[in-house]
Order: sequence, then C-alpha cells, then structure tokens
Amino acid sequence: MMTYGFSATLKDMSPKLPRLSRMRSKLLPSVFIVIFIGAISFLIYHKFQLETTIKSLTLNITTLDKQLSDQSKKLIDLKSQDQYKINKELEATIKKIETTYLQSVKSYEKLLDLKNISKKTEKFDSLFADSLTLLSKRNYASAEATLQILNKQIDEETIKISSTFQIPANAPQSNTPPGSGYSRQVVSSDIGEFLVGIVSADMNSTRIVVDSASDSDCKNDCPVLSLEDYISRNGAFAGINGSYFCPADYPSCSDKKNSFDTLLMNKNKKYINSDNNIYSTVPAVIFQNGSMRFVGRSLEWGRDTSIDGMIAMQPLLVSGGNVAFNGDGEPKRGSKGNRSFVGSKGNIAYIGVVFNATVAEAAHVIHALGIENALNLDSGGSTALWSGGYKVGPGRNIPNAILFVNK
Repeated sequence: MMTYGFSATLKDMSPKLPRLSRMRSKLLPSVFIVIFIGAISFLIYHKFQLETTIKSLTLNITTLDKQLSDQSKKLIDLKSQDQYKINKELEATIKKIETTYLQSVKSYEKLLDLKNISKKTEKFDSLFADSLTLLSKRNYASAEATLQILNKQIDEETIKISSTFQIPANAPQSNTPPGSGYSRQVVSSDIGEFLVGIVSADMNSTRIVVDSASDSDCKNDCPVLSLEDYISRNGAFAGINGSYFCPADYPSCSDKKNSFDTLLMNKNKKYINSDNNIYSTVPAVIFQNGSMRFVGRSLEWGRDTSIDGMIAMQPLLVSGGNVAFNGDGEPKRGSKGNRSFVGSKGNIAYIGVVFNATVAEAAHVIHALGIENALNLDSGGSTALWSGGYKVGPGRNIPNAILFVNK
C-alpha cells in the first residue's frame, strides 16, 4: 500500500519537477547575494568598532601624555618654590652642624687628654671657646678652621712636652726588675732608654685579683672607684688600673659613661661582659694560684670560676719572650704617654708603667726587662700605680683594677 502510494505521489509530482528545478536556479543567486551583503555588513561594522577603539586609545594616550607633562611642570614649579629651596638649605645646614659638632667633640677630648699632662692650657681653652662662639653664630666654616688650628696646636704641644721629658738624674739604670716591691729605674732597650716604674711579687705568696666597682654588666652611668679605694677594700699592697673604658667627661661617652666592653671575672667570681662577642678576640690574662696564663683571644677562655681572676685587654705586648706588638696605626697608641702593663716571668708577677712611650715602645722596653709575657692596660688620664701609696696617678676614677694581695 505504501509503495503504491509513494509511486502515485511521484507520478503526481513528475509534471512539477522541471518547474522546481527552474525555481532553484533562480533562488540560488539571491541567497549568495544575501550572504555576501551580510558578510560585507559584518566587516563594515567591525571595522567601525576597531576604528572607534583605536580613536579611544589614541585619546587616552594623548590624555596621559598631557597629565605627565602637567605633573612634570608641577615638579619643576615645586623645585623653584622657596619651600623646596628652604628644605635643601636646611639639609645642608644640618649636615654642617653634625660635621662641626663631631669635630668639636674630638677636639675637646684631645684637650682633656692634654690637661692630663699639662696645666698650661689657657690658650687652648680660649681657642676652643672661640670655636663654640662661632658655632653659636652658625659660622661653620670659621668654626671648622678654628678647630683645625686647635688640633694642630694641641698635637704640637703634646710633642713638645714629650720632647722635653727628662729622665731623673738619680734614677738607677737597670734592665733587671726588682726581686720584690717597687722600683723606679732606667731601662736600656733596642730603641733607647726609658724610665719605668715597676712592682714585682712572687705568686707563691701573692694572690692576684681583679676588682670591679660593679658586679654585673653595666652600659651607662657605671660605678667607678679610685685605685686607692680598690686597694683599701681588698687590703692589697699594690695595684694598677685595669681595662679601657669610656670616661664620663668625654662627650662621646654621654650614653655609655664609665662603661667597658671586654671580658672580666672579678674577685666575687662574677663574669662581666660575658656575652659581648664583638670583643671576644681581645687578648686576656688569667690569674691562677701561683701562675698567670696569657691567651691571644679571650674566646679561648671558658667561664671557669676556680681561678682568682681574669681580665681581657689589648694589645698583647710580649708573648713567649718575644715582642708581640710593633704598632697598628691607631693614633692614641702611637702617641707618647705613660703606658700601664701587667706581666710575668716564671712565678713572678709584674705591674708597672713605662713613662713617655708609645705602646709599641713600651713593648720593647718590657721585653728588655726580660719579662716573658705582658698585656697592655689602659693609659692616659686613667694611669695609676700603687705600692704603699701612689707611684703614678691618682688618675681618674676607674671601673676595675688589678691588685696584689698577700696570701
């Protein structure tokens, strides 16, 4: 039935097929035209969109260029304004103040050092006062020039005092330290003759202790005592000043007055500055029952409390019978002054002062005395040596001292 129906349908349509073919031939070109027109319209539309986007971007770039140009002009205008110039001038002024202030501090401390060896400092005091007056008037160039003149004159005066130092005519000449007690003698070394004040003690009968005004670390406003006070409260028969410290009268020490940085164990078995690793490479001397031990770096020493005391200082002057220090370019060590030391040979302990010497010269003089090991101590205005009374000093009050006490 279905086959018959489909065949019948084809028979019915057969006359129409030529006509349908002709219609298709007419419709195809029209479709292509529509599609072509649509494509062209699509491309024209997107071209318009692209051109619009490009115009927008161009406008944005132009706007940004204009904004950048405006900001540049504002910066140029700002730099030309008085406020900008005032700020730059203020920076330069602050720099001048800082520089000249540091110079004045150094000059004042040099003046203090000069006062330790001379009472005639009126002209230097006057020059320093002039520099302060110029600073108060903001005349920094003149203040700096005045300070340079002051420093030069202080250096010349220090050299002059050193050159006029005379060894007392009645001082005996000997390169042998005293068997015990105190001696002031002239020592002949490979670099010349020097006056030495020295105390000898047998460590079999003498206990060597280190006493400090504080029993713990102290960073500022630290307690200090005179050497005589240390002698008295320990019943010592001799003593000498100890390690470097920051004197309270130095302006540069305003935030660390009378403090010291190096390792020390005092008579109460208290270790001070034990955690200060910065100075752990500084040499040290350890006082044991009947002997001394010297180490090149304090880090080589633990925290043994069975000893009588220990103190770190620098530099090591003599080691194993040889000169261990010949200078390092540090100005204070290279200038003439009274140089304190502690040393040993066998079971004999020595404390003393080499007069009018650099630290390197002191090392050669101590070596000439036959001392086998020796460590430098503080000097300058802190120098003090006691043996039945002050032999040198009293010097300024100090944070620690090395003492000879009878067993």
